[in-house]
Amino acid sequence: METRIEKDSMGEVSVPAHALYGAQTQRAVQNFTIASQSMPWSFLEAVLLIKSAAARTNGELGLLPENYAQLIVAAVAALLTTRPTEQFPVSIYQTGSGTSTNMNVNEVIVGIVRAQGTELSPNDHVNLGQSSNDVIPTALHLAAALAISHSLLPALAELSGTIRACGAAHHDVIKTARTHLMDALPIYLQSELAGWTSQIDECIERIESSLTRLQRLPLGGTAVGSGVNCHPEFASRAIALLSQETSLSFTQAPSLYKGLSSLDTVVELSGHLKACAVALTKIAGDLRLMNSGPLTGFGEITLPALQPGSSIMPAKVNPVIAEAVLMAAAQVIGNDTTITLAGMGGNFQLNTMLPIAAARILESIDLLAGSARSLGEKAIGGMKVNREVYSRALALNPILVTALNPVIGYLKAAEIAKIAQKENRPVLDVALEHTDIPEEELRNLLDPKNLAEGGGKKGFSV
Repeated sequence: METRIEKDSMGEVSVPAHALYGAQTQRAVQNFTIASQSMPWSFLEAVLLIKSAAARTNGELGLLPENYAQLIVAAVAALLTTRPTEQFPVSIYQTGSGTSTNMNVNEVIVGIVRAQGTELSPNDHVNLGQSSNDVIPTALHLAAALAISHSLLPALAELSGTIRACGAAHHDVIKTARTHLMDALPIYLQSELAGWTSQIDECIERIESSLTRLQRLPLGGTAVGSGVNCHPEFASRAIALLSQETSLSFTQAPSLYKGLSSLDTVVELSGHLKACAVALTKIAGDLRLMNSGPLTGFGEITLPALQPGSSIMPAKVNPVIAEAVLMAAAQVIGNDTTITLAGMGGNFQLNTMLPIAAARILESIDLLAGSARSLGEKAIGGMKVNREVYSRALALNPILVTALNPVIGYLKAAEIAKIAQKENRPVLDVALEHTDIPEEELRNLLDPKNLAEGGGKKGFSV
């Protein structure tokens, strides 16, 4: 492999000839070999947006020659368009401040400008008014806010709408509810789905509540939060440009010291993402059970048949989307533990687990957005409701006898239920034989529709 010699404050380093980056990136590649996984593009994109805003601001403030500022902005625009991920090889498992990733971005920008005949410094020009210690946590907040606003929240809203539409389409279907996985009172299928919808809607509420704090950026704190080597107007101007560029309302963090040393907001957000993963697990799990069978399971619904379910059993079709979502949710829950521990990595004026926190929070957001879209588009949106299965089970459900409690008492109702279950007969028939309640009244009391609507007051009017 052809190489060239680059220099930094520690001396000379051989760098691949084709690489846009320089010495500090190469040192990071050589030193951080725990794993090859590099920072996600969404995070690198956020760092690039910060570099562009910084260059424009420093140009406006007269701190950077205008042509230098324009060259940096143009280089960032080119990188955002071409997305050359191979130029950003630094591992997630690097220095805890993310300095290597910050310098990687600085050096790649310099490499692009150099190819146009102008020599810039990655530290003095591209990093002007900044430190890795404020750029990296700012990029973390920026990237997460963008991913939530542009991907996760729309995906969750779409899933909620899909579930709601499915409930409306089957508004008249009554089914046997289950508690402890055992038969319980009748409910409307739409009511069951409304519970799912409420779960998703509350996930949206929780995540949105974190956005206000997530949009507070610690840019301008530089190394320790005091803002050394940063123009007093730099942060406000740069953040205004970021808001303009992204169409989100960002502000400077009220305490830059907290912004550099604490991941509290990211930990909070991760907790809400974990709650969302739990909600999706509930929905996906219910779908698997309702779809189970078709002969020996519940068989209440039929999920879309997407692919063969077995390499040996030709007739088998599995609930693959629900299972994929369950795995994604498990990863999100695991990521929350990692992010919690990363949040505990703050000592004095800096948190030193920023890269892993950034990578895992962005992964969780992506997994949840993808899961929500898949559940809506490939499972719930195309599922079929097996009405005859619901009605057949309802007719023989001994739990219907619950409606007789206020009339004949719990023990007598239990006796009727046991007879009905033992003889596999409808509760109505057994109740007619063992009570003196008129048939019309019994039919009203045991009507599944009446019970699905809460029983009204019929059971208390006798």
